[in-house]
Parts: sequence; structure tokens; C-alpha cells
Amino acid sequence: MIVGITARAAGTDAPVEQRFGRAPYFVFVDTETGKAESVENPLVDAAGGVGPRAVQMFSEHGATVVITGQVGGNAAKALEVGGIKAYAYRGSGSVADALAQYTAGNLQPLPLA
Repeated sequence: MIVGITARAAGTDAPVEQRFGRAPYFVFVDTETGKAESVENPLVDAAGGVGPRAVQMFSEHGATVVITGQVGGNAAKALEVGGIKAYAYRGSGSVADALAQYTAGNLQPLPLA
């Protein structure tokens, strides 16, 4: 399974970014192999409508789960339509910590409807 996590920088040691569509980086982690890929978000300074376009990026990378602080209404709808589940990470920890919390079942689903 591919888990996508919003981050302030590249890598699994980077702090989690609370904003979904305007996160500077997206880190995609394959939970079966442990391989992580960091992708710079080209939408960070876009004028508007970044949420649904960010969802498209997650989908293109095969993510079925998103971990972030919050998502806007349009992004939530796009996640729901795309079948991608979103989980809330409200801490100030790293991408690796957020993934560990998700794997342990400690994160709450974000409402998408």
C-alpha cells in the first residue's frame, strides 16, 4: 500500500505539514517495502483550486491513504471520489512518526463528506 504524507521538506525525517494542498512536499511511502519517494509540490504557490489537483498527484503516485492535518472541502470531495482515505495527524512530529502512528491504528479518519 502507498501512503502519502504532507511534509515541510523532503524525506521521512521531515516534519509533517498540516496543510494538504499547499504542503511544500508530498512523501509517498510503500508500506510493504519501506521505500519512500519525496515529491516537491508544484502547487504550493498556485492561485487556487490546489486541493483537487493535489489529490490527482496522490492518485498518480498510487496512494490509497493520505496523512495530513486538514483538507479543504474541494479536496475532501476529490479524495472521496478517488477512493483515497484521509487520516488526521495533528502533531509536530516527522513523516516517519505519522506513518508509525497510522500503522499502529492511532490516527483518526478525516471526515470527507
